[in-house]
Amino acid sequence: MQWAIQLSVSLVSVLLLACSSGEDMIDADRKTFVLSETMLAAIQLDTARERQVQGVLNLNGKIVADEGRTVELFPIVGGNVLSCNVELGDYVERNQILVVIRSSEVAEYDRQLTDARSEVSVAEKNLSIKQDLFESKLVSEREVLEARKELDKARAELRRVEETFSIYGFSGESEYLIRSPISGFVVNKKINRDMTLPSGHNESILTIAELSEVWALANVYETDISLVREGMDVTVSTISYPHEHIQGKIDKIFNVLDPQTKTMRVRIGIRNTDFKLKPEMIATTRVVYTEATTLPAIPASAVIFDRSRQYVVVFKNRLNIEVREVEIYKSTDEVAWVKIGLQPGEVVISNNQLFIYDALTE
Repeated sequence: MQWAIQLSVSLVSVLLLACSSGEDMIDADRKTFVLSETMLAAIQLDTARERQVQGVLNLNGKIVADEGRTVELFPIVGGNVLSCNVELGDYVERNQILVVIRSSEVAEYDRQLTDARSEVSVAEKNLSIKQDLFESKLVSEREVLEARKELDKARAELRRVEETFSIYGFSGESEYLIRSPISGFVVNKKINRDMTLPSGHNESILTIAELSEVWALANVYETDISLVREGMDVTVSTISYPHEHIQGKIDKIFNVLDPQTKTMRVRIGIRNTDFKLKPEMIATTRVVYTEATTLPAIPASAVIFDRSRQYVVVFKNRLNIEVREVEIYKSTDEVAWVKIGLQPGEVVISNNQLFIYDALTE
């Protein structure tokens, strides 16, 4: 902090001259501040420039799974849960067996499969006999055609039952196997080993989500609805990773208000290749919007808040530095727009100006 020591020394040696006589004398009640070379090197100067006003909305919300990449699993039959091979948060592969259920309903399908196979076997033998008899001129061609028709019907029924087994994961031991239709994470689980599921159970028992892409859902208050639109660039941050700012765009606006919170939701699609973002994480969405108004803009760091008022230090030259009260129309973390007190083209000190401000206002 060498410059700060030198700056303090310079401030102590400021020319506070009282009028006595001669060409260089100043009015008796005026203080003259001279900026030394050391101080000049330590500060930063910025010029006020006319710019469109930008504002920032900080919207609260949460991370959720992409509904297009989420699958809920429902049991087709009731029965006793023999095993549940996953826990909440586990990663599962496509076609991995998740749950095994022993069911009397599966036993009935098993019986249908046995009957269908038996019917096919009987129909094949019957057709073979009819063909032999037809060759011996003992039966008509019509009887052979009827036998072939019965075989086709039996085979069709067998295919139906076999497809039912294939679709629903039935095994040959009265067991119903629930497999994962996609690769992803278990984000909801309502089943455990030794549970008994009633027939006609209509609630999902597992939810699998592919989390390489997730959504941030943000709540917009009524007063801010006119400021947001689809395609706006946003920055999303979470409590878990406060210093990581994720870039995204608003890809959907839900044009209804929640009756409880009186807010409208917007959706931001986010890449999540490292799976850091988890469903239900609290997220803050920062939206920057632009107004039609133009005003002089300066770095936000140039504004000094003192005694409930706002000031800037205006620089003209080393001998002409002024503290001026201003009214800030709007500001972001980086930029402040001045409504009253500053004109475009004027220069302000935006760094290390507090020492100068204190010297000029003491």
